[in-house]
Amino acid sequence: MIPAQMLKGNLEDCVLAIISLKETYGYEIVQKLCEFGFGSIAEGTIYPLLLRLEKQGFVKTELRPSEFGPRRKYYGITDEGRKEILRFIESFRELAEAVENVMTEVAGNEQTD
Repeated sequence: MIPAQMLKGNLEDCVLAIISLKETYGYEIVQKLCEFGFGSIAEGTIYPLLLRLEKQGFVKTELRPSEFGPRRKYYGITDEGRKEILRFIESFRELAEAVENVMTEVAGNEQTD
């Protein structure tokens, strides 16, 4: 299970990336996160996050009919959202490289002890 603190800084951009794949709705995003290995993320975590993404101009919304009940709110990526994903990818790669450098050093030191 991924610790909450690690998720906190990355979940928003991962949700944005999922939305960039295709227009989707909240519950489907939760399912995709689970498929990608994030474990069980509560819908109560996702909806405030989606609202923030909308307020930031990264996603647009549209209410659409659902064959299973009331209309669903679908989320689609905006041009600004695509730019944000590219910024995140660059930052995440830098972070991943720095963490890998530290872990490689630690592993090397533990092998010599």
